[in-house]
Amino acid sequence: QVQVVEYGGGLVQAGGSLRLSCAASRSIFSINSMGWYRQAPGKQRELVATITTGGSTNYADSMKGRFTIFRDNAKNTVYLQMNSLKPEDTAVYYCNFTWGALDAWGQGTLVTVSS
Repeated sequence: QVQVVEYGGGLVQAGGSLRLSCAASRSIFSINSMGWYRQAPGKQRELVATITTGGSTNYADSMKGRFTIFRDNAKNTVYLQMNSLKPEDTAVYYCNFTWGALDAWGQGTLVTVSS
């Protein structure tokens, strides 16, 4: 069983920044992909960003230019740097690791952006 722990959520004013981190108990050296998703109150979970083994990244349109996903293989950790935050970014953010058929999710961390 893979353990996944998230850190970094909190309250921030609009225009501010936060960095989320997510650590896995298993090596991410040969992982298929890692990603961040979010779920706002009353809405479905949506993609924020993903990063592959080769380092290719993909972002939802509303996050492009504001959010950056990156990884540290030595720490088995994926990060999400969020800049220029908006109130509509308020949500619970979840990280995901996928090794083939093995899929692991973090517990979720709340990000609240005040106007």
